[in-house]
Amino acid sequence: MKHIIWRAMYDFEKEERWLNEMSAKGLSLSDYSWCRYVFEEKPNTQYIYRIELLENLPKHPESSAYLRFLEENGIECAAMYWRWVYLRKNAADGPFEIYSDNASQLKYYQRLLVFFNMLMGIEFGAGLTNLAMPMIHLFEGGRNGFPMMNLIIGILATGFGIIFFKIGQPIRKRIKKLKNEQLVME
Repeated sequence: MKHIIWRAMYDFEKEERWLNEMSAKGLSLSDYSWCRYVFEEKPNTQYIYRIELLENLPKHPESSAYLRFLEENGIECAAMYWRWVYLRKNAADGPFEIYSDNASQLKYYQRLLVFFNMLMGIEFGAGLTNLAMPMIHLFEGGRNGFPMMNLIIGILATGFGIIFFKIGQPIRKRIKKLKNEQLVME
């Protein structure tokens, strides 16, 4: 039987924990699309889930080769969404970590931060551009109707920029922690 759960998650580590809790309850992820998780009942199989942001789209030759490599090592791709892949491994096969050493974790978190900073920059750019138009209109004396749509789009885009900034906060903290650990190890 399939279960569909709608849930907005912005912290991928919390999302991983939640997926692993669902697996412990006998629900296995079978599909994902924006905020929509589809689970199948598999009470006798428990998986460990990891979420990864690929460097390229899944159809890219490097990504395809990487996913094949994971599959050859007992890791299956439960779902894909843009560059995000939801990976799982049977819990009976032992622990499952994609990035086990400090250097690879640091590189991965930096890639995540670049991704979210890019989205944040696009949203802030669009937001501020659209917010500037009503301001310019007011300073020019407002001869032709007020650009209300620009104001609304500007507020929404700036709001999304703030959301992407907030999403990046735990990633920035994790990068700082990993860099400090790396300094201690050296």
